[in-house]
This record gives sequence, C-alpha cells and structure tokens, in this order.
Amino acid sequence: MQVEITREYIDQVEEAIELKNNSYILETMAEMHPADITTVLYELDTQESKYVMDLLPPEVGSEILSALDYDIRTDFLQNFTSQEVARYVNLMDSDDAVDILNEQSVQTREEVIALLDNDEKVAAILDLLRYDEDCAGGLMAKELIKVNLYWRVRQCIEEIRRQAEDVERIYTVYVVDNKDILVGRVSVKTLLLAKDARLVKDIYNEDVISIESFRDEGEVVSVMRKYDLESIPVVNIQGRLLGRITIDDVVDVMQEQAELSRQLMTGITENVEEDDSVFRISRSRLPWLIIGMVGGLLAAQFMGLFEEDIALLPAVALFVPLITATGGNVGIQSSSIIIQTLSSNEVMFENFAQRILKVLLVALLNAAIISILVFSFTYLFRRELTLSLVVSVALFSVVLLASLMGTITPMVLDRFGINPAVAAGPFITTANDLLGLTIYFAVAHMLYNL
Repeated sequence: MQVEITREYIDQVEEAIELKNNSYILETMAEMHPADITTVLYELDTQESKYVMDLLPPEVGSEILSALDYDIRTDFLQNFTSQEVARYVNLMDSDDAVDILNEQSVQTREEVIALLDNDEKVAAILDLLRYDEDCAGGLMAKELIKVNLYWRVRQCIEEIRRQAEDVERIYTVYVVDNKDILVGRVSVKTLLLAKDARLVKDIYNEDVISIESFRDEGEVVSVMRKYDLESIPVVNIQGRLLGRITIDDVVDVMQEQAELSRQLMTGITENVEEDDSVFRISRSRLPWLIIGMVGGLLAAQFMGLFEEDIALLPAVALFVPLITATGGNVGIQSSSIIIQTLSSNEVMFENFAQRILKVLLVALLNAAIISILVFSFTYLFRRELTLSLVVSVALFSVVLLASLMGTITPMVLDRFGINPAVAAGPFITTANDLLGLTIYFAVAHMLYNL
C-alpha cells in the first residue's frame, strides 16, 4: 500500500501509537523506503519514534539510524538500551557502526561492542575506532571484496560469493598480493567471462587509484570528484589494503563542507542547527555581527570627516548606499568563485598572472556597464553632470578594487592555512564599505574642487 506522507497521515500514525494499533503502522510502512520512514519519525516526538522503531524490522531500523542527523540521533539513542543499540549495529556497515559508537559514552560503547555476535565486525569496528573522524581512515568501511593476485578465477568467484554476504554494494573487486598490498582491480564482468583456470594476475588491471588512511577528508572528496569514482580503496603507508570509502560517505562530507562554508560566509562561526540552544546560536552569530557593527561605526566616523562637504552638497550623501552595497556585492561574488575553486584543491598560484588578468577583464566589463547605467540614470533624473560623473567614476573604481580584493584575500588566507570562507561575507563587505567611501569622497573632492 503506497502511502503519501502528509500532515493527515502523521496525525493518523500518532493516533495509532496512542491506541497501540500496530497493524496500521506496519501495513502503511511496509512499502515505505527507510528514508521516507525517517521523514515520518522527524514529525513525531522521541517516545513515539521509539515506539515505531521497536515495531519495524531491525534491518529497516539500522538504515534509519544510519541516516539520522547527528544531533537528533545522539539524543534519540539515549532512550535505547545497549542491547537494543547492539541489535542495530550488528546489521550496519562498519563505518556507520563506528559513527554511532563514537557518539555514545565510553561505557555504552564498550557494552555494545561486547554484545555484538559477529567477530569479524567487532575486529573491524575496533580497528576503525582508532582513526580520527575527519580522515580517510575514519570514513572508510572494512567491508569490501578482495582477491589474491595468484588465485584462479574459480576460486575468486567462490570467494566473492562468500564476501558478498557482508557487502551491500559491489563497486569493484580489489586485487592484493600475498602481503595484502593493493596491486590493482578486476571487474566482476571480467571474472565471469574468463576461464575458470586462469590466474587473476593475467586478467587484472593495474590502474587503481587509492588514498592513504591518514589523508584529510577534503582530499578524499577532491580525489573522488576529480576521477569520478564511486568508491576508493584506502591503504596504509606501506600500501596494504585497509578498506574502502563509498560515494554515499563522500556526499555526506561534501554536504557538511558546503554547509560549513555557507555558514562562515554568512558570518556564523560555529556549525549550528535550528534546534540548538538560544545561547549557542547567538554565540555563533555574535562575533561577525560585532565586526559588522565596528565596520559601520568606522564608516560613520569616516563620513564625519566629510560632514562639511555633505552639508555643501547634500545630494552626494544620497548615493552612499549605492556605493557601499555595490562594493560589498562585487567582493562577495569574486570571493565565492575563488573559494569554490580552492575547495576543489586546485593550485591557485599557478598561472597567477593570468588569473588576475582575467579578474581584471571581468571587473572592467562589469564596471563599465554599471557606471554607464548609473551615469545615465543620475543625469536623467538629477540633471547634474558633475554629480553624475562623481557617482559613475567612483562606482567604476569601487567595482575594480572590490573584485581584486574579493579575489586576492581568500587566496592569501588559504596560502597561510586559514579557511578562506572567513574572508567572505561580513569581512569583505565591511572592508569594501570603507574602501568604497574613501574612493567616493576622493572623487567628489577632485571633481567638485572642494
């Protein structure tokens, strides 16, 4: 029975829980994908979600727990006993199991591991627990398919059947030597088409891209994106095959990185969620708000230096918001493109002169179009040639300098190991406000001979 997830259905599930109408819950959720059931659970309170989870098959429950947001899952699992957690962990891939265990107290973690009935899984989990969460070793799963270089095809197929029981998706078959050193890969199709007596070493492909376990998660994302990989084997410093990272884990990392960059660019200094405490959300926003406030106060003080000029020419003050807003927008646009390039680990300082020249050409074109439009508009409605020239010339200069600043600042910060995302948003906007005002009033002084 196909069920549409609506407010009405959520209400019916809540009513079924209250009446303990288990058959309705199981019948309506029988054909649902675990991700859809997760959507339903998000709308229920903790006790109601726990009630539904207890009714579902453990296999479905393990998928739901693996996909839950970190903050929600941590609180949710506090309502589960160690035996209940172990029931789900038993059915998870080792990397997902380790993610959940790392979120638990040491006591709960040890209790859950002691309750697991799969010795191979226990060994895999214990091995993965020693890696930091943000490195390749922390992302990898131990479940994979590997065959020996000197095995015959018949033996390989039998081994694949045995190993496939623990591997949900078979992306590729890895080939190792007698010391478990990764030497290549072989496709399942090649194995199926080869004669049973042939050796793997005669049919395998030496072209295999791998990554060391100590590499940062950002490097993992970069390599998999560069070579368009669905999975990548993880090796130690000697080249011994340790595990594999699959595309679903990399997508999670990419999403986290994008969210963090977005928050930094908008002036949020911590990774916060909507349901975090008021104090934490305020703390994450306040530093950049203070920086913006200081920038505004500096701009006000700076404009005070030209108070007499503004008194003589009040029309000049009318265009201050235009100058500051345009400079801030241009700076953010330029920095966003550079940050996007830096996030893909491209080498920015190669062909540096060409990059800057291209930035200048784009800035010149944009500045010319904007300044012409502003000049035409100002002269059309104000009928003041000098004022129109002041605004258009100042805007032309601001666009050029804001483009250069938005381009160079992230590159310089990245060069010194500072997250370039912090250069965007409030920082560049505030800096460009001051820069824009300086240029604007300087141009006004020159053209009005003040």
